[in-house]
Amino acid sequence: MNYQTIKRLQIERGYDYIQHLIDTGMAWRMEGSIGREAMHLIECGACMLSAMGHKDYYGNYVPSRHEVKKGTKGSFQYSVNYYKTTHYGNDY
Repeated sequence: MNYQTIKRLQIERGYDYIQHLIDTGMAWRMEGSIGREAMHLIECGACMLSAMGHKDYYGNYVPSRHEVKKGTKGSFQYSVNYYKTTHYGNDY
């Protein structure tokens, strides 16, 4: 499974808007419910951290998906595992 497949699956599931907010860093600067939803989707694997780190509203650093250990929450591999096991079996 590659990055484009994950993006397509996010669009199918309606997660693409939140992923866009995560990618641009806006998820961490908007009202609290947006950031909480973004964190929920990262923690379950439906979304991943952005390609670059960002600072939140309070100045805390949110790491990039490349700065977290492979297979952990927020990483690309964690999202791959989510889509393989949770929604689509091992078809990908």
